Amino acid sequence: MPGGSSSGAAVAVGDGLCDIAIGTDTGGSVRVPAGLCGLVGFKPSRQRVPTAGAFPLSQTLDSVGPIANSVEDCVKADAVMAGERSTPIEPVALGGLSFGVAEGMPLDRLDDTVAAAFVFAVARFERAGVRVSPRSHAVVRRHGRHQRQGRYLAAGSLRASSRPHGAPRRRYRSQCARADRTRLCVSEADYADMMRERTRLVRAMDARLSSLDALLMPTTSIVAPTIAEVADTKVFAARNAAVLRNTSIIHFFDLCAISLPLPPPRGALPVGLMLIARNGQDRRLLGLAGAVMQLFTA
Repeated sequence: MPGGSSSGAAVAVGDGLCDIAIGTDTGGSVRVPAGLCGLVGFKPSRQRVPTAGAFPLSQTLDSVGPIANSVEDCVKADAVMAGERSTPIEPVALGGLSFGVAEGMPLDRLDDTVAAAFVFAVARFERAGVRVSPRSHAVVRRHGRHQRQGRYLAAGSLRASSRPHGAPRRRYRSQCARADRTRLCVSEADYADMMRERTRLVRAMDARLSSLDALLMPTTSIVAPTIAEVADTKVFAARNAAVLRNTSIIHFFDLCAISLPLPPPRGALPVGLMLIARNGQDRRLLGLAGAVMQLFTA
């Protein structure tokens, strides 16, 4: 997945080989494996944790965050990486808070397991006294145009040099080679236009979220695919797009987000719930996440 090797990190945490793993998240490579493995994955605001020492994919999107078994462990790791003194998160009372449900593309074509788990989560919030309201964002639809074109991340990736200098192209998978070709089709003028439009959309999204405590959406639209499924290149591309669709929205709009494990239907694979907050609201978001986890495990 773009931006790191966090899938292996999630497996290590889930198997008990370590308590906390660190990954880079450019399109979802912390939150996606956490969501697919029943773990907690936190993507902080982009400027919160320095990316020095991490191999760059996109200077405007890269962020570094933890994967762990609990929100509390993510809080500890985040404080260390951000250079802050580690302090416990303050308890947050959920009653009376306002959560928005991102309608439209983020809820489109959910598989049955994800859809059922998300409906359960929304109902549980409402019973706890949270004001949950549907939110349709025109700016998200405009982001979808960039996502379908695959040009924004690709162009930024070229400028960050996603392939080691001098490394033979044959060592890289065909998916990476195709991404390289896409990047080369974006001129400097087009890239500057995309950056200006993104700045406008980031401001618009920030204004829309100002009245909410958090925005909700499934972390991924599907549960984890099997290895056999993604052996086919075309199937791989479709499944990869399905798991990155929602998480990539967060980077584009320069927000912070955390993936929390939802109680899946009996015998089903893990499902992640993504809580999203405005840029710079990281500690507040972690406090909300701690309260949400207590709600789901009560």
